[in-house]
Amino acid sequence: MNTAPKRHRLSVAIMLAAVAAVSSCSSYRPAPKAFHEATIQPYRMDSGDRLRVTVFDQRDLTNTYSVDQAGYIAFPLIGSVPARGRTIQELEGQIAAMLQKGFLRNPDVSIEVDRYRSIFVMGEVGQSGQYAYVPGMTVQNAIALAGGYTPRALQANADITRKINGEILTGRVLISDPVLAGDTIYVRERLF
Repeated sequence: MNTAPKRHRLSVAIMLAAVAAVSSCSSYRPAPKAFHEATIQPYRMDSGDRLRVTVFDQRDLTNTYSVDQAGYIAFPLIGSVPARGRTIQELEGQIAAMLQKGFLRNPDVSIEVDRYRSIFVMGEVGQSGQYAYVPGMTVQNAIALAGGYTPRALQANADITRKINGEILTGRVLISDPVLAGDTIYVRERLF
């Protein structure tokens, strides 16, 4: 009985299983171009941001407002104002225009971010969880906030899940890459 064809089929099956195992480990792709471009764009607000809105000479309107889950801020006199996806300048203009329609003659509105939405760090870190975002933060800074790496952590890069133009993207980045507010960082386990 010839066992050579059986051995060949067995070795092909083992090789295909190994290829499948390796390809499943690399299900994430390097970050797409839009992923990196988002780090140099103006900041866009979303749920969880807290904004300090100042209306010149209007103490009752000057206050801190949070962007709710639906992406709106509740503003006196004008009601719900959509903030999600808007830059600070866009939101300033929108609030001024709404106030000008029957409430104030020439409103001067200024907005600054009082508190950015949180980032999330998961995987092979000392303490997975939700952390405060600071502008200019890198992946390495975020990992340090989360207690550093575990002994099993892959330290060369990490996966980030980021919302860009309403689309949720995941990509692999270096630890020196910038983090944006709302990002989820996942530190993988090294294979060996």
